[in-house]
Amino acid sequence: MTDTAHPLVVRARRLAADLLVPEAERVDQEGVPVSHIEAVKESGLLGVVAPVAYGGSGAPPAVLRETAEILAGACCSTWFVQTQHHTPVQTLAKSELPVRERLLGPLARGELLSGVAYAHLRAHPRVPVRVRREGGGWRFDGTVPWYTGWGLNDVMLLAGVTEADEALFAFVEARDQPGLRASPPLRLAALTAARTVSLELDGLQVPEEAVALRTPYESWAPGDRARTLNTVPAVFGIAEAALSALDEEAAGPLRARLADVRRRAYALADHPAPLERIAERLTVRAEAYDVLGTVTTAAVVAGGGRAMSLTNRAQRLAREGLFLLVQGQTAETRAAHLRSLARGSAVGGGSAVGGGSAVGGA
Repeated sequence: MTDTAHPLVVRARRLAADLLVPEAERVDQEGVPVSHIEAVKESGLLGVVAPVAYGGSGAPPAVLRETAEILAGACCSTWFVQTQHHTPVQTLAKSELPVRERLLGPLARGELLSGVAYAHLRAHPRVPVRVRREGGGWRFDGTVPWYTGWGLNDVMLLAGVTEADEALFAFVEARDQPGLRASPPLRLAALTAARTVSLELDGLQVPEEAVALRTPYESWAPGDRARTLNTVPAVFGIAEAALSALDEEAAGPLRARLADVRRRAYALADHPAPLERIAERLTVRAEAYDVLGTVTTAAVVAGGGRAMSLTNRAQRLAREGLFLLVQGQTAETRAAHLRSLARGSAVGGGSAVGGGSAVGGA
């Protein structure tokens, strides 16, 4: 069975065509509705990589990538809310702690939707969220700068750093409660619809039985680094959506470039040693952004003045492309991307987004 014929890929395409694409411009302006989340839950897509024994599909990574491309290209805000869910599922699938038996089934079956609050760990050795023993559990203090899906998620996987320099992850209900307060929704240039807030933690009490992972930070960090080195599938989903706004004369060469970088990106993602060929991974990642910028710019150009309307699809895709430039960004990926942009500018002397210099790229 090819990835394209996998039942979850078929369901993702149906969900995109029937609901996400027709509603995307309205959602972009008004926010992801609960009804969209219910539709995603019912589709089975939340369990795409979850173990079959717990109600998931146990699909290979290629299926997860394909469904991510479809959802992101249809409605990036909805994709971004639901994509957070897969990290908690994968964390529980590897966990041997009691919370696995309590939550993995409901998450795998789509009965619950989980968000994540752990990107701040990448600021280490600075510690935005501190965790320490208190009573029979753990106390969380600090600030989570970004949390997506507030008001849509049922639970969150919250992380902090202990006094022993451990990364500790625990599940918490995604709601205001003693010790946890959310800011008003953040107004962003793109994906405001995904309901992103910041979280203030002031003595949040979390019981021991909610802990899903506790490991030395130095043991957790390499795996996280490996994830950030590869290209996010949403890049290709949005680029494909933008290509559909172009005639074949304009789209043909861009489609060939996109297919080439996609093939190389996924070959690297499937490489058995995730921390090998780092320079190549960063180069391909920058190339993918380069193509994304060119394709979304072309869609805006093709749309003319109409593309400046906030209800215009090309303009929305261009803003979503900008969002992906910084989503999951680390100091390492930022530096590599900036070097690529500088090289492209020096060679072509044009704009790094959509200009002649971007074609040669990294």
